[in-house]
Amino acid sequence: AKVDRGRGPVATVLVQDGTLHVGDNFIAGVEVGRVRALLDNRLQKTRTVGPSSPVEVLGLSGLPQPGDAFQVVTDAAKARQIAVLRKNQAKEKALVGRGHKVTLESLQQQLPEGEAKELPIVIKADVQGTAEVLANSIGKLGNERVQTVVIRTAVGAISESDVLLASTSKAIVIGFNVRPDRNATSVAEREGVDIRLHTVIYDITDEIKKAMAGLLEPTTKEIPLGQAEIRDTFKVPKFGTAGGCMVTDGVITRSGDAHARLVRDGVVIHEGRIGSLRRFKDDVNEVKNGLECGLAFERFADIKIGDVVESFTIEKIAATV
Repeated sequence: AKVDRGRGPVATVLVQDGTLHVGDNFIAGVEVGRVRALLDNRLQKTRTVGPSSPVEVLGLSGLPQPGDAFQVVTDAAKARQIAVLRKNQAKEKALVGRGHKVTLESLQQQLPEGEAKELPIVIKADVQGTAEVLANSIGKLGNERVQTVVIRTAVGAISESDVLLASTSKAIVIGFNVRPDRNATSVAEREGVDIRLHTVIYDITDEIKKAMAGLLEPTTKEIPLGQAEIRDTFKVPKFGTAGGCMVTDGVITRSGDAHARLVRDGVVIHEGRIGSLRRFKDDVNEVKNGLECGLAFERFADIKIGDVVESFTIEKIAATV
């Protein structure tokens, strides 16, 4: 399964029994959906697919894990109930496995106590190729005291199930060009799971190496300020494309050292600064929750309806090793 920047979550399925139709309700792992489109092995649209045929399925609510059973169901409500039950079971397993969690900052403290002989890692990336490169690079790291173990590699936004797996396994989560969804963020805070977000592969491996050696330098902490949803787009002379937004959380600001990122289907499309922020015809420095505004990024114009804009600042914090 993968996240396509234009089509959303896409799963590749091999039909083993029966026939899959456009419009069928289904459940795959903890994800549910309704088949919006089917693409054959030549990426041509088709209405039905029979046994032994691979097909790309559009219409998922999220990304299932490789190996999850894909089952067509007649009752969409029942499928949602099953998905909730599976998620609850995963939560219960996570609670049973709760203990002292591993973070990169605490790694050296735990080594003398014999608590951290392995460092389990969950990897989420924007595309499969990058995920595989990361898994290969991180899997080779280690020394005589601790070895890295990649326990999951997948594409798409960091989900609640990723965090629950990390909680159960006492793992850290590494995201490359992806963001955690809202549920994942709240669960990570509750469970004490360390989520590391990066856009450069070298930074990831370098950070892990320094943590193992006890040389982790002061790190940066992201302070969320607010979110807005793009409801409309329009052309503006100076910036190309601007977005008509509704602020859904906190404040969107362009003042001071505030940064902004554009997220599409859980994947980071751009990080930079807001070049223009307006309420009606007035230039403003910030817009609060529940208000509409128009915004444009500096030197970036690939904005689409449904994108999410996140406003944040970066704070430098000392490592505690």
